[in-house]
Amino acid sequence: MQNAVITNNLTRKFGDFTAVDGINLAVKNGEIFGFLGANGAGKTTAIRMLCGLLLPTTGSGTVSGFDIYRENERIKRTIGYMSQKFSLYHDLTGKENLRFYGLVYRVPQRRLSNRISELTEQLDLKAFIDRPAGSLPVGWRQRLALAAALLHRPTILFLDEPTGGVDPVFRRRFWDILYRLAEEGTTLFITTHYMDEAEFCGRISIMHRGRIIELDRPERLTKKYAMPDLQEVFIHLISQQENYGQNSVHRRKGNPAHPS
Repeated sequence: MQNAVITNNLTRKFGDFTAVDGINLAVKNGEIFGFLGANGAGKTTAIRMLCGLLLPTTGSGTVSGFDIYRENERIKRTIGYMSQKFSLYHDLTGKENLRFYGLVYRVPQRRLSNRISELTEQLDLKAFIDRPAGSLPVGWRQRLALAAALLHRPTILFLDEPTGGVDPVFRRRFWDILYRLAEEGTTLFITTHYMDEAEFCGRISIMHRGRIIELDRPERLTKKYAMPDLQEVFIHLISQQENYGQNSVHRRKGNPAHPS
């Protein structure tokens, strides 16, 4: 099966700070891939590189077969991207926002109206589509943002913490929508720090301080570490990394060959 996303030692630095540190991934077409980590782990920076919004410092990668250095504009036309912050225009209605983004994605006018109607039905937006986007409850804003990301029928959908601030019931409904998209063949690349959501993914990676420290199917990870659930696995791995980092600092301070 062809890979939708491939990275090789992908790295991004901001001055002396390394936000993403040599990550290696191979995400299959049609896979639901979870990208886990605490806030500040480097997930959003990695997503921005994969979406063609930020160039790497070193390393390489492809998305839908397009090189992230040389073909980032082609990547942008192939993927859908839903950021963790609501990015639609608050003063425009839902329908006006979708029309605007449809033009940005170069969806032909004759198809755009049909596509908006189709997504309004699929995402159950009919009661909200003619209201100003800024007046909508958080959960419905997220559905509207998802509709905007799907207008041009992307083959890969990047979702950066799409259910942040949404109540648990609505989060489950949102995931029902994502499952339907995956069944239709869309590759889903999802960042989250909700462990219950991560269990919905086919495979997950766990990121800490810019590095991927584990990658496998959720059930394999719980078995590997003999933990009752993914949250316990996550806490165990992060604690292990933090303890290792502290011990390394202590060793350097106690060693005269290493300056303090």
